[in-house]
Amino acid sequence: MTTLHEPARLAAPAARSVWPASTTHSPHGDLVVGGVPLSDVAERFGTPVYVLDESEVRNRCRAYRGAFPDADVLYAAKAFLCRAMAHWTREEGLGLDVCSAGELELAVAAGFPPERIVLHGNAKSPHDLDTALRLGVGRVVIDSPSEIARLAAAVGPGGHQKVMVRVVPGIGAGGHEKIRTGTDDQKFGLSISDGYAQHAIARILGQPQLELTGLHCHLGSQITSVRPYLVAVRRMTGLMARLSEQYGLTLPELDLGGGHGIAYRPGEPALDLAELARRVRAELADACATAGLPVPRLIIEPGRAIAGPAGIALYRVLSVKHTAGHVFVAVDGGMSDNPRPALYGVRYAPRLIGRRGAAEPARVTVVGRHCEAGDILAAEVDLPADVRPGDLLAVPVAGAYHLSMASGYNLVGRPPVVAVRDGRARLLVRRESLEDMRGRDVGL
Repeated sequence: MTTLHEPARLAAPAARSVWPASTTHSPHGDLVVGGVPLSDVAERFGTPVYVLDESEVRNRCRAYRGAFPDADVLYAAKAFLCRAMAHWTREEGLGLDVCSAGELELAVAAGFPPERIVLHGNAKSPHDLDTALRLGVGRVVIDSPSEIARLAAAVGPGGHQKVMVRVVPGIGAGGHEKIRTGTDDQKFGLSISDGYAQHAIARILGQPQLELTGLHCHLGSQITSVRPYLVAVRRMTGLMARLSEQYGLTLPELDLGGGHGIAYRPGEPALDLAELARRVRAELADACATAGLPVPRLIIEPGRAIAGPAGIALYRVLSVKHTAGHVFVAVDGGMSDNPRPALYGVRYAPRLIGRRGAAEPARVTVVGRHCEAGDILAAEVDLPADVRPGDLLAVPVAGAYHLSMASGYNLVGRPPVVAVRDGRARLLVRRESLEDMRGRDVGL
């Protein structure tokens, strides 16, 4: 395994802000996103609520298409998916990467062409595979040897399905050990170093109903340096060269996954998209020329980098407590709508909206309402010292892995999602109600 520690470069100045590009400030201390005051969203839809700037999503899709004009860009649905998100990404020319039958069914029901969808997953259920075949998914990414026989049997002797193999290149990269997936010591993919990837490829070539179109790898998440992707290109093309020598096989596709890092607080590093595109293309061309291979079509899978900066979470302050030298600002949400601080130690930069604080900033910890000491949304952050119950807090960069990872803890219900654009706010996903939860509870 190679662990890479190249100093990260900041993205272009326009990408350093943690608020959507449409954000403006009102005279009385509110923030206006997509032409809509955030305090108006809170009053109309209640709190907690996720706000999603549609134009920010679309502009980020276009930025990827512009940076990789000759590649396939697939939006990673696990970051956040709803019917509107599927619609926006489809209109902007992206494909889709899904991890379950549920994500796949929702996307197709929203009109997403199934041939532009790739199905991932380290442990795909029979239902996942059956749904993929029934709907005509474009690619299935093989993640384990047992999946090969199961998929071939499901396809049947007269059928046909395009597949890729998820390869572990032995590269450690990512913002936290729990989201590093390019190493040999985790559950995803098939390793090059121990030969499991090569063995799986040989088995696939023995199944005439499965068409191997390329190799896939995913190094991890929240990667802010280009260098790990360049190392991955070299290792993946090295494997492709060995397959060419051994089988006379020329694979037309190479999927480098996603994991592109973003800034959660002002001044934090983010992956430079233009540099990534320029250097990956050059590295791939050089590696293929050295190996005597044609350059495969590149595939990338951004998720967080598209949805994350477009989202904002709004909360209402319920209490302010001074105890043991600390100030705890408790809000009406918490780890049920954002488990990431508890899982990965992610740090956010909330701010007071709806009024201007009359006091100097004070160091506080923003906590949730749940029965866990670890229910902390933002530790040791600066808010006006006069923050009080009833105030509104806005947390930027809340578009990815918030609602998609939300839970039913304490039965508080998952928040709604509201889209803003051109001065209009509209509901995309309604708030989960007590009736929803009671309806699932059918026993006595």
